[in-house]
Amino acid sequence: MHIMNSEERRRQIASLTAVNGRVTVVELAERFAVTPETIRRDLTVLDNDGALHRVHGGAVPTNTFQTRETPIELRSTTSTEAKIRIGRAATELLPRTGTVFLDAGTTTAMLAHAIAEAGRPDDNPYRNLTVLTNFLPLAVRLSAAGLSDVQLIGGHIRPITQAVVGDIALRTIGVHHADIAFIGTNALSMDHGLSTADAEEAAVKRAMIANSDRVVAMCDSTKFGRDYLVSFANVPEIDVLVTDDAAPHQYLEAFTAEDVTVVTA
Repeated sequence: MHIMNSEERRRQIASLTAVNGRVTVVELAERFAVTPETIRRDLTVLDNDGALHRVHGGAVPTNTFQTRETPIELRSTTSTEAKIRIGRAATELLPRTGTVFLDAGTTTAMLAHAIAEAGRPDDNPYRNLTVLTNFLPLAVRLSAAGLSDVQLIGGHIRPITQAVVGDIALRTIGVHHADIAFIGTNALSMDHGLSTADAEEAAVKRAMIANSDRVVAMCDSTKFGRDYLVSFANVPEIDVLVTDDAAPHQYLEAFTAEDVTVVTA
């Protein structure tokens, strides 16, 4: 019979916390067949190591529930190589005809770049797509790439992210239906799902998801295990996750268990 040592148990506790978004002393004690006092000592050690954050009765992942957004100019330089690979991988999921929602964000912008680079404007393989987006830079890029029908969703522009939000945007999305939606996220956890800091942006993302037959979440590995205040989708609402090869394996296994197709770029 295998006897688990404290180091191995703590490693598993850290992984469970990252995947589940929150763990309790009671459930961990039962799972590992040790006393609650032992689990509390484990959580103290892991907290001191920065592997998780202790809260009353249990623990949550580090960097949980962030509220401060990063300006689009800075986010565009973060994990750029991974986002480029994610964007290229996402093109494999694109239909040649039909309607597509493209969410605002630096990762979805890389999908737009990959579409634009797929061929000359007069011979782009995606030229027959209808694309609706709430992100001005993305709309400009795609219209220059030769796509025949690129529609910029109207509304209020948030300066920090350059995303178009508000009632007009929601009404526009509500009267359209997409074959597939490509959605970016600021954070992703199994417990809190996909989340962002702003309620208006979350509402637009939620509307795109609700009005699409298929949902593709685009998320680089730095976003896993984090939560922002506003959750806009639960994991089962996602059909495909496109991420990079540095994504934590425990997350990929958890997504697969939820019948989410995982594409690693």
